[in-house]
Amino acid sequence: QVRLVESGGGLVQAGGSLRLSCTASGIIVRSNAMGWYRQAPGKERELVATIITGGSTNYADSAKGRFTISRDNAKNTVYLQMNSLKPEDTAVYYCHMVATTSSTGPSFNFWGQGTQVTVSS
Repeated sequence: QVRLVESGGGLVQAGGSLRLSCTASGIIVRSNAMGWYRQAPGKERELVATIITGGSTNYADSAKGRFTISRDNAKNTVYLQMNSLKPEDTAVYYCHMVATTSSTGPSFNFWGQGTQVTVSS
């Protein structure tokens, strides 16, 4: 069973920074993509940033220039450094991973339980 555990959320003033971490555990044969999504109250879950095993990254327009995603493949851990935070960044942030759990099996989507990020004005 694969489990994703996030940490690093909290309350910060506008303009401040936070660093989210997410570590995957369990039987993981190959982790393809890891990333972060967020969901604000009353809104749909949206992509924040993703990173694949080779290091290529993809960011939502709202995250470009302020957020940086990185990963440690050996630790199955993904990070999200968030700078210049705005009140509109307030949301529950979810870690996501696409991975295979057997040598011949398909890829699956795995999600963390979410961590709250609140940015005060």
